[in-house]
Amino acid sequence: MHLVVYLPLAVPLLAAASARHIASRLPPSVATWLLAGAAVALAAGSTAVLGLLALSAVIQIPLVAALGDMSLSMVQRHDPASLSAAIAAGVLLAAVTAAATRAAWRRGRALASAARHARCLPGPGQLVVIPDGAADAYTLPGWPGRIVVTAGMLDALAPAERRVLLAHERAHAAGRHYLFTVAAYLAAAANPLLRPLAAAVTYTVERWADERAAADCGDRALAARAVARAALASAERPRSGRHGPARTAAGTLQSTAGTLRSAALGIAGMAAMRGAGPVPRRVAALLAPPPRFRPLLVAAIAALVLISGVSVLDAAASLHAFVELAQAHLAS
Repeated sequence: MHLVVYLPLAVPLLAAASARHIASRLPPSVATWLLAGAAVALAAGSTAVLGLLALSAVIQIPLVAALGDMSLSMVQRHDPASLSAAIAAGVLLAAVTAAATRAAWRRGRALASAARHARCLPGPGQLVVIPDGAADAYTLPGWPGRIVVTAGMLDALAPAERRVLLAHERAHAAGRHYLFTVAAYLAAAANPLLRPLAAAVTYTVERWADERAAADCGDRALAARAVARAALASAERPRSGRHGPARTAAGTLQSTAGTLRSAALGIAGMAAMRGAGPVPRRVAALLAPPPRFRPLLVAAIAALVLISGVSVLDAAASLHAFVELAQAHLAS
């Protein structure tokens, strides 16, 4: 194998470094599809390369070489990859396979539990209001998904802001956004280098729903205010057993308030959002014009994925050619 075989293991680093930039520069729907698709493709590519490298060590086992009608002396003398690299790849492959399997099991159980909960909710409609003083709103996955809003959240919002909130949750349900986050989550489990992409997908699906809600209500400033007020209400009325996340959200909302004040002064911009949390970035994005499609940025990410895929195919072809050569050497 050529050194190009290691490219699929390096490309995820470039994708991870650009994930946040992509999430903020592209329309959220485009960014979600691009980031989730890239995460899955890059995870598959890196896993395939680990498998090919591990296979190059397996064929050096005398029993395997005999079963494959290969010349053991040639395989050991002209191995396509160094034995140490192949063994390391085998260990990594076992680790990521176990991690991905465990993540798939956990996420599958969570989705099944959410679907059962959705079926048990009262009423035939999509929207369910529960008499809970804690401010909360979420969409349960399913076909179709159910939207759950607490009375505390409705009390915390003005009527116009409630319409934004419901439009946001309906966008989640209609777009099946949980499928994108699950795909990115599993990809990150298979390749931890892709975790920034998974985090970016979690952000872009929220931005996708924000943009749909803003379009439905026709007022981006109202949508920004609703996002900030809903997050503030959730932070001020923490759910039982979740005081740690509530404290984190409270700190985040302090940044949100600063963002809104900066926007009122006319100095809010995406450059000021470097290092900010998701809620302040969402608010700032709604207070700015909608992001436009950038074909060069999309093409750059597509090129990274293509390079990774071609590298995997080249490595597979090289290993196949080597095996055939070893078989021919034994036959002669």
